[in-house]
Amino acid sequence: MISDLLLLLAQVLAAAWALRVVAALLLAPWSRRPDGDRVPIPVYRRLMLHIMRTKTESTVYFDAWVKADALIPYVAEARQRCGANLTHAVVAATGLCLQLHPRLNRFTSGQRLYQRRGRHISFSMKRGLGEDGKVTRGSELATVKIEHREQEAFAALCARINGDIRLQRSGQRTAADKEYALFDLLPDVALRPAAALIRWLDDHNLLPAFFIEGDALFASAFVANLGSLGMDPGYHHLFEYGNTPIFVMVGQLKDELVLEDGQAKVAPRLHLRFTFDERIDDGLNARHAMDALVAALEDPVRWLGPLPPPGA
Repeated sequence: MISDLLLLLAQVLAAAWALRVVAALLLAPWSRRPDGDRVPIPVYRRLMLHIMRTKTESTVYFDAWVKADALIPYVAEARQRCGANLTHAVVAATGLCLQLHPRLNRFTSGQRLYQRRGRHISFSMKRGLGEDGKVTRGSELATVKIEHREQEAFAALCARINGDIRLQRSGQRTAADKEYALFDLLPDVALRPAAALIRWLDDHNLLPAFFIEGDALFASAFVANLGSLGMDPGYHHLFEYGNTPIFVMVGQLKDELVLEDGQAKVAPRLHLRFTFDERIDDGLNARHAMDALVAALEDPVRWLGPLPPPGA
């Protein structure tokens, strides 16, 4: 009797799931996702989504240089007052850029365009610290995903970022660790179909919200600070997995020869490189948005906000 009831329950659950899948497949072109709402777009941009089906064939690259005269002392003070570094400043400026230019806060999925709910910035970091407190270059790489909040003070954003960094370096198992451990249980032969299944579920708006919320590659933009490792910025690829359409590569702060008011001088500059999915918006708007990010870093007190007084 009990086995019959369990079998009936399993059949009901299977039927309910099948109906959900069918409904999602039928309604996918019009439905909402956990992380965004579909955007009506002109026919030529709809065609772009079908002609250029992947991020790889839709990629545009930009370079930008930040005059770092004001940024360097701002970051130095922020390090003392709220435990911040250059990565914190670039993450804050990227969030502000997306706030001022919301059309850049979009993504594609299943040959459809969506406006993202919230501004989520991911960045990579090394987990290990040496005895001197400096990052161990050979340590495991981890990612942090943070939501940019309008009108939030820079110090408050830094506190939230540092909380996530401490968690990553504490040795505790994070949600990402648990996800990786689950995939690690699968043999190699099963990993490819498992990854394909996740992408299929994402394309058809069936990927659960908890999966999207905890994954750093479902974000508005991804920041990678190579300057912290003594490297110049490269042109980063866009992952086909996930829906992050913008990568910001940060290089080293360097003294360079520049021409200013007709005079040659040596001044500190920061080199940024952007990788951008052209399907979310046109290149001109992307350039304006990236100019806004540069402007925020060149005048951080105005755009990122004043720092708290010492000891606050």
